[in-house]
Amino acid sequence: MGSPTSNLLELLELLQARPVVTGREIADRLGVDTRTVRRYLTVLQELGIPVEGQRGVGGGYRMRPGYRLPPLMLGNDEAVVVVLGLLAARRLGLDTAGEAAEGALEKIHRVLPSELRRRVEALERTLGFTAGPTSGAPVPGETVLLLADAVRRGRRVRATYRSYAGETSRRDLSPLGLVVHAGRWYLAAHDHGRDDLRTFRIDRMTRASVGDADAVPAPDGFDPVAYVSASLARVPWTWEVEVVLDLPLERAAERVPATLAELSPFDDRTLLRVRVESLDWTASLLAGLGCGFEIRAPDELRASVRDLGARLAAAAG
Repeated sequence: MGSPTSNLLELLELLQARPVVTGREIADRLGVDTRTVRRYLTVLQELGIPVEGQRGVGGGYRMRPGYRLPPLMLGNDEAVVVVLGLLAARRLGLDTAGEAAEGALEKIHRVLPSELRRRVEALERTLGFTAGPTSGAPVPGETVLLLADAVRRGRRVRATYRSYAGETSRRDLSPLGLVVHAGRWYLAAHDHGRDDLRTFRIDRMTRASVGDADAVPAPDGFDPVAYVSASLARVPWTWEVEVVLDLPLERAAERVPATLAELSPFDDRTLLRVRVESLDWTASLLAGLGCGFEIRAPDELRASVRDLGARLAAAAG
């Protein structure tokens, strides 16, 4: 059950979306009793919103036919930005659970002035993206909001977490920041059970709740994006690769994403460390960097590089 204000707004949305809705349907939707529903309807009528009751079979409540709330006051540029944001979120796999982007677009259509709505709908139908859609991992919007609020207020969070291997455990966390990468939501947090920093996939979290205990502060200079990026680069795949690139660190960082590999200075060159499942893929990555390199580990990578070189030479004729 939400607050009275949020319940009134949800009731108003329901009345606009449905021609007739019964008191029982409203009560079930809002999680209140029928007496509270009648009180909410009275409040709307006192605010000048013409809600009418219909008796008999199929009766219920409705908004007076022809009545519409004042249009949402968005300028052309503002409407474009809002719609682009929703379309991009859906395209990049960042939509929350329950197709929230679709629902938000429908509501925006309903309240925009007719001429602006027509132009916005034309934008949605004609806009194309050069990049393909990302297969994301939707998360409940309530979970994201809860974690963000806990970070802002410096409060600990309790949640059930499912690991990559499918094992579940109850975690006591001090959340430090939310990060999005490749259509997935991540939480950087101090795990009190492990007494160490950890990265968590938010789509694997359930039963999250905010406690009263203060969260431990983040380490000095802590950057959630940099921390999550480094942790993703250290995912324990089969092969641990070390290669020295004939590039200074600054130029190497321009060519190798932080989520892909760890980079560190090595004299005037760069040491690349990465965990991978395929050495053939790693050979292709190194070939595409456009620089010389020295393989330090594993020795099996040398064979993959030689094989790639032979295939390229054969293709060149």
